[in-house]
Amino acid sequence: MAKQGNRSAKRVEKLLRKPDRLISLVLIGNNLVNILASALGTIVGMRLYGDAGVAIATGVLTFVVLVFAEVLPKTIAALYPEKVAYPSSFLLAPLQILMMPLVWLLNTITRLLMRLMGIKTDIVVSGSLSKEELRTIVHESRSQISRRNQDMLLSVLDLEKVSVDDIMVPRNEIIGIDINDDWKSIERQLTHSPHGRIVLYRDSLDDAISMLRVREAWRLMAEKKEFTKEMMLRAADEIYYVPEGTPLSTQLIKFQRNKKKVGLVVNEYGDIQGLVTVEDILEEIVGDFTTSMSPTLAEEVTPQNDGSVIIDGTVIAITMNFP
Repeated sequence: MAKQGNRSAKRVEKLLRKPDRLISLVLIGNNLVNILASALGTIVGMRLYGDAGVAIATGVLTFVVLVFAEVLPKTIAALYPEKVAYPSSFLLAPLQILMMPLVWLLNTITRLLMRLMGIKTDIVVSGSLSKEELRTIVHESRSQISRRNQDMLLSVLDLEKVSVDDIMVPRNEIIGIDINDDWKSIERQLTHSPHGRIVLYRDSLDDAISMLRVREAWRLMAEKKEFTKEMMLRAADEIYYVPEGTPLSTQLIKFQRNKKKVGLVVNEYGDIQGLVTVEDILEEIVGDFTTSMSPTLAEEVTPQNDGSVIIDGTVIAITMNFP
């Protein structure tokens, strides 16, 4: 809002640049009002009810202060932070200027006391939140964030806990083209391929040579009268390798940095273990983009008469909920 030119937002942003001054100002005002209310309430109570008025005033003021000066306003502010912060800034901004000497004095005394206790006051507090703090904020914002958006935010925070091994297409399910196959067979595979990229290899997947861009190959097939193996290789890119065990959060950034969409997952010996795509990682955050032709989890888990179940070995472990 501040970047859009909202004056109230700019005022709030300016106040938040010096949080120690803002906190001191709020505490001064809060305590000053509470003390004055207690003093006036006690005087009025004693005049009306004598010595018993002290107890009456204490009870009544405690209730009034707790409800109307603490719980109610703070609850409203927590539910509607912007609606409360913007109008409040009209009052707090000039008050901060008027009370600056007192605020400075209190902050100076506080820093001196902290130094006497051996607490360093020159430590720069980072404005970033830990992942657990962010997770707590997301959970506590259920009333303001839709369930779908909440799940997406939590999925982003969980990306570091999941590795490429958990979501990759296993080696035995990777669809590739052996460039040593019969050329008509290769053309047939290209024509009927449902994938955007296909691994090209010689004889074995361990000898992967490039990643074919299928749409580019289709374009060349349509433009040229004779589509050759050399033309097909021109529509291919260098293989991008991904070390197994790489967290999804890290790999997503690497895909973006290297401008890649597909990678072959390899172990420490360079053996191909599987294939991972940007779409696979994004689906961990937002769910499936398209209807998949692969079997559902219910089809991959077969209950047995004795109470046990048979689970397909290709099922991703993190999708299972074990009691």
